[in-house]
Amino acid sequence: MVGQGRRMPTFYEQLIAVMAEEEPFALGIISEIKGSSPQKRGAKALFFADGRIIGTMGGGCLEAEIQDRARRALHTKKSARFELVLDHDFGWDDGLICGGKVSGLILPCASEARALWHELAQRERALTWGVKEDFSISCAPAQREDGWLYLETVTPACALWVAGSGHVAQAVAPLALQLDFDVTVFDDRPALANPQFFPKRTGFRVGAWERLLDEPLPPKPSLGLIVTRGHQRDALVLSKWIHQPFAFLGMIGSRRKKRLIFEQFLEDKIATAEELARVACPVGVEIASQTVPEIAVSIVAQLVQKRAEILRGLGAATRGSGPLAALEHEHSGYG
Repeated sequence: MVGQGRRMPTFYEQLIAVMAEEEPFALGIISEIKGSSPQKRGAKALFFADGRIIGTMGGGCLEAEIQDRARRALHTKKSARFELVLDHDFGWDDGLICGGKVSGLILPCASEARALWHELAQRERALTWGVKEDFSISCAPAQREDGWLYLETVTPACALWVAGSGHVAQAVAPLALQLDFDVTVFDDRPALANPQFFPKRTGFRVGAWERLLDEPLPPKPSLGLIVTRGHQRDALVLSKWIHQPFAFLGMIGSRRKKRLIFEQFLEDKIATAEELARVACPVGVEIASQTVPEIAVSIVAQLVQKRAEILRGLGAATRGSGPLAALEHEHSGYG
């Protein structure tokens, strides 16, 4: 397990690395979509004069058209807006006939906002930035005002607290780390809750459960997963974590286990029906999982799903700012 779970760099981290090389580039951003399109609002890419691309605007003929405009912008040093209708005439030869409309920006002078990109790459706090009508790039005020062509909120990585360090936790952690969760494992077994069984970026809280469960959540969206070595410890963790302000809380187990624990909690007045209704048990999306890796995939899929709901609630445009957007890619068609 050691060495797995390496997080892919975010788009902003890739941008910082490119600026360090002092190589000219144009930043492309999809600022608005209407109807069907191969990418979403917030998709970004860096375009270079030699044809390389970091990130993606959707691939295929859509990206080729934006790339052509980016090359011209690199030559003229003038920012521009674009609006493309993905209809039969635009993309038939390349198989791109989504039918939607994509609007966006091409910014050949994006490196001038170097300080902002560094702050966004660090992701120490939620930060809203944007592009103004004069194509300048800056932080956006708390009180939104007119005159912005694009706005995006970048948030710190969501915290994932995992109670238990057994097989399921060991399979979940590397997947969650790759998908940009900040993972901390809790357990009373130092023989398992250590870097020998988890990727090096995993955090650990090891000790008596009674002490561990009093720790407050970090000041950012947090998700909880209960996968200890037995029903009694699961119930112990749940009795504490159910009162924590988790944005999502899941517990492994059967429906029978859920019924028995929940009924006991209600009888002992440990939790209310409303609190229990927020607990996902059995945790994970339904994919007929049986093996530990399959169970981990089902759990992490639900975590990703819930994180998207959380970020939508915060008004964050996350597409293009996460780890997957940073891939340097070959051209491929989407549609």
